[in-house]
Amino acid sequence: MSHYFFRFSFWVLLLFFLSGCAGMQTGYDTPTVSLTSFRLIPGESIVPKFEIGLRIINPNRDALEFDGLFYNITIEDYKILSGVANELPIVEGYGEADILLDASVDVLGGAKLLQSLINSPKDSFQYGFNAKLDLGSLKPPLRISEQGEFTPRGL
Repeated sequence: MSHYFFRFSFWVLLLFFLSGCAGMQTGYDTPTVSLTSFRLIPGESIVPKFEIGLRIINPNRDALEFDGLFYNITIEDYKILSGVANELPIVEGYGEADILLDASVDVLGGAKLLQSLINSPKDSFQYGFNAKLDLGSLKPPLRISEQGEFTPRGL
């Protein structure tokens, strides 16, 4: 009797796993996240705040629902800005959405950058933008990393 129960359980589990694999999405394309704006927000605080604009493009059939987002910006490898967001729009299939984020300056990272620039002035700066978008517990997070160089105006 237990032999039949074991065999029946094995086939049920095998069917369960095979149906789960068949339901997995194939041909999934990684969404595109790009930095669209970066501006200083006027305020009365001694610590400057910035508004960061992101555009998310979903090249897939299914909508993207995000649980949250963590991001940071570095200049010359010093962490300057970081933040989180948890109220993000749903990006429909084959759609796009714009997100505005508020970020506060990391005072310690800013002070280290300033000290570095005093010791060796530069005409251009390397930046890095890193973000982790949480797509929920069943999907791996979407990680974005963008590097580049900029020259401040007026130099």
